[in-house]
Amino acid sequence: MPARMQLIQSFLTTCFPGEAIRLEPITGDASFRRYFRFSRAERSYILMDAPTPAEDCSRFVATQQAFAAAGLQVPQIIAQDLQQGLLLLSDLGDILLLSRLTKDTALNFYRQALAQLTQVRTINSTTAGPLPLFDQAFLMREMQIFIDWFVLQHLKLTLNEQEQAMLQQHFLLLADAALQQPQAGMHRDYHSRNLMLQPDGQLAVIDFQDVVTGPVSYDAVSLLKDCYIKWPTELVQTLSQEFYQILVHQAELSSEVSPEQFRLWFDWMGLQRHIKVCGIFCRLYHRDGKAGYLADLPRVFDYVLEVTSHYPQLRELDLWLKQKVKPALEAMA
Repeated sequence: MPARMQLIQSFLTTCFPGEAIRLEPITGDASFRRYFRFSRAERSYILMDAPTPAEDCSRFVATQQAFAAAGLQVPQIIAQDLQQGLLLLSDLGDILLLSRLTKDTALNFYRQALAQLTQVRTINSTTAGPLPLFDQAFLMREMQIFIDWFVLQHLKLTLNEQEQAMLQQHFLLLADAALQQPQAGMHRDYHSRNLMLQPDGQLAVIDFQDVVTGPVSYDAVSLLKDCYIKWPTELVQTLSQEFYQILVHQAELSSEVSPEQFRLWFDWMGLQRHIKVCGIFCRLYHRDGKAGYLADLPRVFDYVLEVTSHYPQLRELDLWLKQKVKPALEAMA
């Protein structure tokens, strides 16, 4: 038995003395964490294997406590060994919101998910201290992943000095727009694969350990312009405007911010995220050997072009993407 599995079995023995535990692997996520399911006494459990130093279980624990205290449904922590990176969690089931989304159910599910963000935004710290800031340096680092892994590594393109300067200029424009918004607690990966439908019809939240303080539109655009499923523009606009009204009604956004201004913030925030995700999906493939995300890459790139095509301020970036990047991506396909 591999050493890591021996550690896991030893941990489980302390939780369930004298019982033989048979673990069933669950499809992993975009991190170094692994998950296993098993049952005992007609109750199902999840074992999270998050080996250090690649993962930080203590941050997961602190964030879980903060989300639970905010009234959000999250996995319960039953036992833990932070030094070894092992957590025993309650099982929220295996029904991802993604699997229940149809043209008939989407509106109500998304309204429910958007309403839950009110609680996420109240979180500004955990027992580990204040949340990290999604500041300009953070935003710029994320967009650099697009250059390093999508443009240079995946597409094998080169950038001259003029192109590099153009990209940095537009990245700063997107970062500035993000920082103009009110800042609040932000899940940072809030979408249909990280929301679990519960038997009572509620949505439980997972994969929350990367929470930061950041722009109020980020989680909403992550949800509505989902990297794994795409909806008609009319539905996205309806829900994003409803979200705008929620923020104004709750005095989280000044009524002086027009719907048009909020739409620009929303669209440009989505552009920043999708630029980053193009790079992340390619990094998962080239560095981590996870090829599955490449199937979603064209959808994410289409999100990018939708926004750059719409705003005159982004015309230079739009032309570069269509003339140089899009043909290279299509050639690979």
